[in-house]
Amino acid sequence: MAKVISGFSKLSKQEKIDWLAKNFFNNQNEIIETIQQYWNADEGLQRLHDDFIENTITNFYMPYGIAPNFIINGKEHVIPMVVEESSVVAAASLVAKFWSTRGGFKTEVISTTKIGHVHFMFEGDKKDLFNYFEEQKPKLREATSSITKNMEKRGGGILDIVLVDKTEQLENYYQLHVTFETKDSMGANFINSCLEAMANQFRRDDIEIVMSILSNYVPECLVRAEVSCKVEDLGGENPEKFAKKFEQAVKIAEIEPYRAVTHNKGIMNGIDAVVLATGNDFRAIEAGVHAYASKNGSYSSLSHCEVKDGIFRFWIELPLALGTVGGLTALHPMAKLSLDMMGRPSAPELMEIMATAGLAQNFAALRALTTKGIQHGHMKMHLMNILNQMGATSEEKELISKEFENKTVSHSGVVEALENLRKKV
Repeated sequence: MAKVISGFSKLSKQEKIDWLAKNFFNNQNEIIETIQQYWNADEGLQRLHDDFIENTITNFYMPYGIAPNFIINGKEHVIPMVVEESSVVAAASLVAKFWSTRGGFKTEVISTTKIGHVHFMFEGDKKDLFNYFEEQKPKLREATSSITKNMEKRGGGILDIVLVDKTEQLENYYQLHVTFETKDSMGANFINSCLEAMANQFRRDDIEIVMSILSNYVPECLVRAEVSCKVEDLGGENPEKFAKKFEQAVKIAEIEPYRAVTHNKGIMNGIDAVVLATGNDFRAIEAGVHAYASKNGSYSSLSHCEVKDGIFRFWIELPLALGTVGGLTALHPMAKLSLDMMGRPSAPELMEIMATAGLAQNFAALRALTTKGIQHGHMKMHLMNILNQMGATSEEKELISKEFENKTVSHSGVVEALENLRKKV
């Protein structure tokens, strides 16, 4: 059993790998070979990747695909997607093509305000605290002037500072609620630096600062995406029936949390894939989006549908705090490529593109669920995954695919069919 190790971070990369292989694996040479085969041949590029996090030993590859044919506010887009789940990129591409001939996607950024807090405890007289806040408020801005200088030149900065009494929820608890505009940066470091400077200015003997931190819940950093067309233009054998079932499926997700969670997960299949491709923080996005889905006290659908007067409307509204400058967006070559592919969008424009990807993914899932069933497309990819695991040739894949056109795909069934085929050959 491996002993607790001190100074691990100071070891070279090869020393870290050797220690790992020796202490946690029996097949040491094979493990080292697996780790090293994912290193980039370009040493400079590999060093760049090594510096992204601590204790790096190799790279972990994810598929990088593109979904073409998106028309957003009249402009054509190709959307990059990094995702391991089969059929996500294909579904987005099919839906993009479907809506490209029906007016495309219409998007709008509603607001871009971000939020941070100085959390503190105070046991004294509330009136005294509020008087002290009013006195300190201009000084709080002054305390951040060196930090906000460049952001203000770009049109951003601190929008407002409010003292909030939270003592009904937690004894002696107050907060400075600060709103920010960070323009094209996600702004986490900027916001946290401002908050810490404010905390240092605001503290006094009877004020206990607990922490100063941005919030990933950004209900005022909102974007909306929508598609609409005449019901008859939805196509298919019975577009009226399809539109009605589709609307019902969305309304179920609006009132049933068990369904809403899976419904919204499908939306995030599209959004997270673009978040990753652009070097943004998918954990922050996920946390903020799901909190927003619960804003009315019960977890609900992020998307909505209405069929009225012969018109089908489907839309989404959600918070997305994104950046197109700073962080990995500038450091990671593939993140830079992704942004270049989309025409170097501003942060609000990227919000619109991601919301579109989420809505497209949701439309694809709901269309499948209310028609053929969700497994129809998934099983095709599942079949290919099994055949790839079995080392099937192109000819074998074609023959087995035909065999399972109208059969349920299972791992044992595919293995048996492939073994039988090989016996015949």
